[in-house]
Amino acid sequence: MALTRDQKKVQVADLTKKMQNASSVIFAQYLGLTVSNITKLRSSLRKEKAEMQVAKKTLIQIAAKDAKLPEIADANLPGGVACIFSTTEPTAGAAIAFKFAKDHPQIKLVGGIFDGKILTAAEANALATIPSRLQLLATFMSMCSAPLVQFASACSSPLTGFARALSEIAKKKESASPAAPVAETPVAPTASATPTAA
Repeated sequence: MALTRDQKKVQVADLTKKMQNASSVIFAQYLGLTVSNITKLRSSLRKEKAEMQVAKKTLIQIAAKDAKLPEIADANLPGGVACIFSTTEPTAGAAIAFKFAKDHPQIKLVGGIFDGKILTAAEANALATIPSRLQLLATFMSMCSAPLVQFASACSSPLTGFARALSEIAKKKESASPAAPVAETPVAPTASATPTAA
């Protein structure tokens, strides 16, 4: 069923607002997916604060223009296309669609918008494989914590060994040292008789 002029205006306004607020927009072909599969994809996207919206090519192009984004050529929107908007993590929507496409080949990333630039199909797929910010932070933290744990272990081991060695030395000294000699009382010298003068 064709949209009325008023419906098109409403949809363009909605698309424009979402493009302005999105951290990235991915264009994906979806024709051939069942309704249940589209529902599953949309559910997965919502969990990561992303959403999918189907729109006509001309309306997407008008919305991009109204959002002050670069012009989207027809070549960037081949066939029936849906927009996948990511609101927080730029890679979220692309990554979910890319993963979903492994079991549902009807989904194909054909382009997008990121950082004010139009993405080709290759660039959209590359964006989908970039680790998310949380994944990068987790990797960074594991890289940081491992050396610290090793360093603490390396520091504590010699100190523990050193303390034990000191304790053993002290015990050996106590057992090996002879009893202290008893001090002898000095004997007073005997006074010699003074010879009598003749």
